[in-house]
Amino acid sequence: MSLLRAYAKINLGLRILEKRPDGYHNIETVFHRIDLFDEIELSGSSTIKVVSTSDEAPGDESNICHKGARLLRNHFGIRDGVCISINKKIPVGAGLGGGSSDAATVLRALSAYWNRSIDEATLRTLALQLGSDVPFFLGTGSALGRGRGEILEYFPLDLPYFILLCNPNIHVSTSWAYSMAKPGNPAEEISLKDILLKHKEDPPRLTELLRNDFEAAVFREYPAIEEVKNEMLKRGACYASMSGSGSSVFGFFKSEANAEEAAGRFRSQGYRTFLTKPGFVPSDF
Repeated sequence: MSLLRAYAKINLGLRILEKRPDGYHNIETVFHRIDLFDEIELSGSSTIKVVSTSDEAPGDESNICHKGARLLRNHFGIRDGVCISINKKIPVGAGLGGGSSDAATVLRALSAYWNRSIDEATLRTLALQLGSDVPFFLGTGSALGRGRGEILEYFPLDLPYFILLCNPNIHVSTSWAYSMAKPGNPAEEISLKDILLKHKEDPPRLTELLRNDFEAAVFREYPAIEEVKNEMLKRGACYASMSGSGSSVFGFFKSEANAEEAAGRFRSQGYRTFLTKPGFVPSDF
């Protein structure tokens, strides 16, 4: 089987609405893929096993791809095995959904690998058992996410910017971030989807209307992440935000030269950077 690409996402705005009786939070966000991906290969094995190029991604049964393969195998009622090899390029614990994207890619590819069929509704049900944002990666395009992030409305979103992503090598726990974040007031707010479609070429309005409710708590605990955002804006970004619960920060640049200059600055600090050009479309979609 050829190499599969599992793309990272950024969150274009993230509103934490309220805590639910089940302990989760209702949110509103827009998921948007960027030009950064892990590579996954499935090969023969008598058991389910995961091999990763990253020491930060576990290779045992706690790996989300291992869990996904077991879920799918139990659903089919089979005993087949598979070796899941992951060339890990998406930083771990960085607010980019790397593990979730890997798991969704494995779920979709593994049914074909095992020569079994599965309907989309069942596949999404299994994906949600693995994580709130795993279902997003089963679809195409950008998506407005509500509920835990699993209530999805896909739509095309062509952003006219160079998107610079910087990961400052800080791991932010999602559970900790939720425990510290204060829900905003969702009353009578225009949806994030509508904001982006109406104002995507108006960065001042994006800055005014978009927010990430994790930023305040995360910036207090990890001021270096806020410094990355401020540096993005200082070096020419017309809009910048943290993605998800952190620690990655992205900026919109109208100038590729300014984006590259900022990237060089961050790399000199030992940070990882990735650039997505305007008009990017994931090649597997």
